[in-house]
Amino acid sequence: MGKVYFIGAGPGDPELITVKGQRIIREAGLVLYAGSLVPEAVIAAASADARVENSASMSLEETSALMIKHASNGQTVARVHTGDPALYGAVQEQARLLEQAGIAYEIIPGVTSACAAAAASGASFTVPGGTQTLILTRMEGRTPVPENESLERLAAHKSAMGIYLSAGNPSGIQEQLLAGGMEPQTPVIIGYRIGWPEEKSVETTLAKLAETAEENGFKRQTIFLILPGKDSDSESLLYDAGFSHMFRKGK
Repeated sequence: MGKVYFIGAGPGDPELITVKGQRIIREAGLVLYAGSLVPEAVIAAASADARVENSASMSLEETSALMIKHASNGQTVARVHTGDPALYGAVQEQARLLEQAGIAYEIIPGVTSACAAAAASGASFTVPGGTQTLILTRMEGRTPVPENESLERLAAHKSAMGIYLSAGNPSGIQEQLLAGGMEPQTPVIIGYRIGWPEEKSVETTLAKLAETAEENGFKRQTIFLILPGKDSDSESLLYDAGFSHMFRKGK
């Protein structure tokens, strides 16, 4: 019996996949990748003998049947997802069908777009003496969001946020965050197709979030980073000469 690996391929840059993820792709008899979000360069290392399929047009039942067929024949299956499988990756329902079929699986984590966008802009979600919390969320669209997780309610925490899958309604993001009490001058980074050759990052403020997104034509594959601590100049105690810890005695 073979095994299925759900691989987080990262945001698009072929070098941002893990070493383990690359190895499984090379070894796999079936490489099933989300072609609408994962560039072909990520799965270029697949064996010449492997079956490589784009799952963009497939249903859950079709992808599962394909994985079960190859794993039942003793092959390794690489199910390649964008970003990290634990975030909006639809892994649970796929794993459930594998379990019902008696197929073993493993999840290999990946770089999610919020972290990649922050890195591309040199930004930090948490800052010494400031926000210590990062909320990863999305706006309600065709997929509902629980009422107590609306952007307006989450904004009351005034913590850092990474807002996914909401490029179609930048005005709604802005309106809800402001209604929740966030300051209009809160720094925002909008990342478009991060990790792809055409990636773009734009810095703005919450008051100009919608205007900036529309001016740049960011309609899809866009993440919004809300960064209330971005302009902080406070420093961590970790490297303060007067701060003692188990590896150093402070002066």
